[in-house]
Amino acid sequence: MVHLLLLVLIAQSAYGGSTPSEGCHRALPEASVLREEGEAVILSFPMLESELEASAPTAKCLIARDDGTEEGGAYRAEGRVQQRDNQLWLLPAQAADSGNYTCTYRNGSSCVSGSIRLRVFESRSVELELMSYPVPVMVGESLRLACPSVRAFNDTQRLTHWHKGPAPSPHGPAPLSPGPAPGSVLQAGGRLLIPAVRRAHAGVYTCRLRAHIGEQQYRVSRTVVLSVDVPVIGPPVIVSPRNGDVFESPHGSGVELSCTVLAECHAVDDTVVTWLANNQSVEAWYRDGRGLQGGRRLFIVSLTDEDEQTELRCVAQNGGGRQEVVARLQLEDSTSTWLLVGAVAASCFLSVVSIFLFLLFKPKGKKKPDYFLTRQSSC
Repeated sequence: MVHLLLLVLIAQSAYGGSTPSEGCHRALPEASVLREEGEAVILSFPMLESELEASAPTAKCLIARDDGTEEGGAYRAEGRVQQRDNQLWLLPAQAADSGNYTCTYRNGSSCVSGSIRLRVFESRSVELELMSYPVPVMVGESLRLACPSVRAFNDTQRLTHWHKGPAPSPHGPAPLSPGPAPGSVLQAGGRLLIPAVRRAHAGVYTCRLRAHIGEQQYRVSRTVVLSVDVPVIGPPVIVSPRNGDVFESPHGSGVELSCTVLAECHAVDDTVVTWLANNQSVEAWYRDGRGLQGGRRLFIVSLTDEDEQTELRCVAQNGGGRQEVVARLQLEDSTSTWLLVGAVAASCFLSVVSIFLFLLFKPKGKKKPDYFLTRQSSC
């Protein structure tokens, strides 16, 4: 205690008998840090470092607690609370450490300071909502998340594990699986991995690490609240068939109908296409098995007169809405078909007969006279 008071007096005398940050330019913004009691805490002052980066990148500042307690003043490089370069290390933090901490740099011509407000909660009264880090993501995104605000522990040979839920007890749930599994939540290299985010992935996640500092191990944890948002999507659009289309096919034959639907890229997997027959499922209406839906196609075999009275409806729907079109089947008229066939056959027959008659009664041309040369015999 005597050494600490001597250090405070020396620090104050070095700054003209005033508090270290008095009369200094205050770097903004002032940060607020919330931590849990019993964990290692490292306070950094990035707002001050950005101010000094151009003029004095290697400058050292003096860290002091400026809440007026008798422990206020500069910290040494040893003990439970110690200053290391421009950081304040609390190994571990206690609820009594809550307060305002100021890092001040002063030279002969300038003075600049930055402040952090630290709040350390007792383990049994941790405010999860206040201490958590919100992470919004969209459905379908690939998430690769590092444990937040632990960069200061990079040189402590830390081992990071992720858990689903709040910070677990020593006998709590096991860490998330490091191996691949379809649709699962993974971890690799200290990062939380979700290949394709779904709504079910929303919730609380905790990363926990053991920091090796000196010959001691210290606990560090961070809580992340993952909120999953569904993108705004439009309803699907049925391109074909068009509403009121009629499909003709001969009696007893089969027919295949396809429902072509357009949907936004992120809604393709959630778009459901269904065929209905007279507002019933295809299987329920065609109990004899003549109707079958395969994907977005409808197959009907052995068409009968009953099929002409059946209303076929293609329904497409997703989170953005619903669209449907109605189509009908029509059997081709067998009488008109035979008449057409007879007409074609008669036309062909008449053509053949006409050619035959033309060749038969073709007028004959006049024959040329034969000329004979006679030789007169002379006596």
